[in-house]
Order: sequence, then C-alpha cells, then structure tokens
Amino acid sequence: MRGFHHKVCAAVSAVLIALLSACGGGGGGGEGSGGGTPAPAGGIHLQVVSFGDSLSDVGTFAPIASAVGGGRFTTNPGQVWTQDVAQYYGDTLSAAFTIDITHKLSAQGGLGYAEGGATVATPANLYDFLTDVIGNVEMPVNQQVSSYLGTHGSFNAGQLVLVWAGANDVLRAGALPAAAPIVQTAATTLAQIVAQIVQNGATHVVLVNVPNIGLSPKGINSSDGGANLTQLSQLFNNSLNAALQANGVQGKVIQIDSYTWENQIIANFGANGFVVSNTAAACDPAKTPDDTALLCSPPTYVTSNADQTYIFADDLHPTTRLHALFAQFVEQQIAKSGLGQ
Repeated sequence: MRGFHHKVCAAVSAVLIALLSACGGGGGGGEGSGGGTPAPAGGIHLQVVSFGDSLSDVGTFAPIASAVGGGRFTTNPGQVWTQDVAQYYGDTLSAAFTIDITHKLSAQGGLGYAEGGATVATPANLYDFLTDVIGNVEMPVNQQVSSYLGTHGSFNAGQLVLVWAGANDVLRAGALPAAAPIVQTAATTLAQIVAQIVQNGATHVVLVNVPNIGLSPKGINSSDGGANLTQLSQLFNNSLNAALQANGVQGKVIQIDSYTWENQIIANFGANGFVVSNTAAACDPAKTPDDTALLCSPPTYVTSNADQTYIFADDLHPTTRLHALFAQFVEQQIAKSGLGQ
C-alpha cells in the first residue's frame, strides 16, 4: 500500500501539468474507439448511458491512474463492456466525472456515470488501499441517477441505459446470516432506482444482475472457497427479481443474467479462448501497483497476451477479452428483446 502511494504520488508530482490537462479530457474513449464513429449494429444508433461500479467504469480515475499506465478496472488499455456496447450501437461512452489531483470529482459531460467502488445507495467507501490516493469520492448508483436527471432532466427513446450494480454491496456485507438484510436492502433499492429510470422516460433499459463473486479469484482464495460470496450473490439476484416483479418493472427492462453466464464461461474457459480460468490473474501482483486492475497495464501483465488468455485481470475484475465476450452476450440479449429487429 505505502509503495503504491509513494509511486503514484511521485508520478503525479512529475506530471502535474499533464494531469491537470487530463482532468479536462473526459478520459473515456479507450482503446479501439478510433477516430470515426463505427457503423451501428443493424443500422440502429443509440446513445448509451451507464450507471454502476468498477465493472462499468470507463475512466473516472484515469487522470491519476494514467500516471502509472492504468485508467480502468481491467487489463488496460483495454475497454470495458459498456464501451464495447456503446461502439456496437454507434456511440462512444466517456466518463461523466473524473477525479483530479485534489481528490475531487469534476463533471466532464460524458454519460458514463459508473464509478469504481460504488454501491447501490450507501455512502462512498472505496477499498481502503486506494483512499490515500483517490479518496472516498465515488457516487453510489442512486446519486449517479440523480446527477444525470439533475443535468439532463429525463431519459428518451433514443437511449440505451445500462445498469450494473450490487457487487460492492455483496463484497462489503460480511458473512451470513448477518449479511442477508444488507444485501436484500441493496437489491430492493436497485429495483426502485430502475423503476425511477423507467418512470423518467427510459424505454431501453438493460439491467445486469450480480455475477457469481464466489467464483472470482478473491472468492476461491477465501477461507470458505467463495461459498459465502456465492450465496450472497444468489440472494442479491433473487431479491432483485422479486422486487422487480413487485414494482411492476420486470417486463419493462432487458435483464442480463451475468451470474449464469460467468458460471458457463468458467466451466468452458478453453472453448471460450482462455488459457487460464479463474485460478489466477492477468496482472502480475509483483509488478502491478497495489495489485489492482485500475493500475494494470501491458508492462505489468504476467504474459504479453494475458489480457486475452486470462479471465480475470486482478482478483475481481474482468480482462479485456472477458469484457468483450460479455458485451457480445449483452448485445445478443438486446437483439432477442426485439430492439433493432
């Protein structure tokens, strides 16, 4: 932790002017965005809006993380799934807010509101190893949506709204049985937030459930082999489904089952183009500052093509390839819903 702090602080000091310039840049285009807008899938063009946590963050912390080659919670400079989906529909997703060297978020005008460390609705509490560099600044998802509505007023039929949250609530809930009400409250709150999005004009809402966090390297390396995290992931998803049904929103959203999808990817990792399953990470812990994907880049990969051969970047976050495969899965589910057909 201290080595990371000193390294980043030194890097920030050395490139202070560059970082100040970067703070105004939005930081969300990412690898592969290119100079022009790609032809949208099936001729349908949608503006993408994204809410959530590090699994969807397109560059909130990039102005600081870029000092050591990072920027997103994956195998940088690779894109995360929200960027891939946006490109598929002819859009480019950039960060709504980025952090500056004073540990404050500044608005950038992008529609990528997802921020690493965010929960559904509880106060900011990014993992402790980053607080000395980043601070507790991230907005929970309810604030992300409120921020969007405060700026833009409403959603519209020309938008695709992506929502993926709850993983941090599961990770911070502790052990069962005490963790159960925490997770259930987060799930029912997320359903209420989704209802708010629909009520404010969104007609194409993609809602992703929580993946099987027990199958992450963090899970399988825990004392119970991930059993608690798996049970809490299931509890969150079951509670979310029940709440969506109760508030009448389930038929108005496109639900994506990342839990089952992840299970299948891991069970058939070789057939999906991976060499290493969920047993190791693409980012070398000995080389990657503080062992976090946010600060992972090609020089810190365990092998030069680890972003394509490993499932996980660090102990929780997907590699570039896994993000790309998930984006394709989401695009297929959107097509099945009838959008673009």
